[in-house]
Amino acid sequence: PPSVLLSHSETCLTVFDAFPKSIFHFLVIPRVRLPFNVYQLANLRSLLKCEKNSVKELLTDLSREANNVKKMVESEMLQKYGFKWEIWMGFHAVPSMEHLHLHVLSADLCSPRMKLKKHYNSFHPKLGFFIHLSDVLSWFDADSSYYKTVSCLYFLEYEPLLKEDLSCWKCDRNLSNMPKLKSHLQEEFDKLSDQEKAKAERKRKRADDPAQTSSLQTSLNDERFAAG
Repeated sequence: PPSVLLSHSETCLTVFDAFPKSIFHFLVIPRVRLPFNVYQLANLRSLLKCEKNSVKELLTDLSREANNVKKMVESEMLQKYGFKWEIWMGFHAVPSMEHLHLHVLSADLCSPRMKLKKHYNSFHPKLGFFIHLSDVLSWFDADSSYYKTVSCLYFLEYEPLLKEDLSCWKCDRNLSNMPKLKSHLQEEFDKLSDQEKAKAERKRKRADDPAQTSSLQTSLNDERFAAG
């Protein structure tokens, strides 16, 4: 249904995350197609054990679809909030859902569904549990021994990351509990929103006042001339 499915292609489906951890949160899911079977598409670890070129092709398909989703999200951001902000794409090292899925979510982590430390740390962009798609794709250009090592994704190495102390992904400030963290994240987003609205207002005023724009351009030209 439309309330679940955002888009689809021959190679994948994009659905709304049932428990979104950001203002915008989607899952891009590959269809089960040859040369892969359902077991090989269980998660990123099982996928990376398969033939390297086929894996890269599948991930490239996911990346292409994720970028289409990104464009849709950015359009919605502009319409609803008046500005765009960063969008993350990545996998959980130890996923909670069996079928491989790529997270596409807005960089805010502001959501009523964000309730537990493990939820937050699983999406913290610097901790390492959330593996950015761009990093995974870069493994294919690395030395073969590095690819072999990093693609193992030993679960025991990643699961302790979920118990790390809470810290703001944006400013690195430590917070003692989830309510304080959620409040801080909302303050950070509100601050960003105010900054972007002020920037848009300044741009609007310049557009409404050609004389001011002309004066600013003259001043910039004078500065360049003096510097030259």
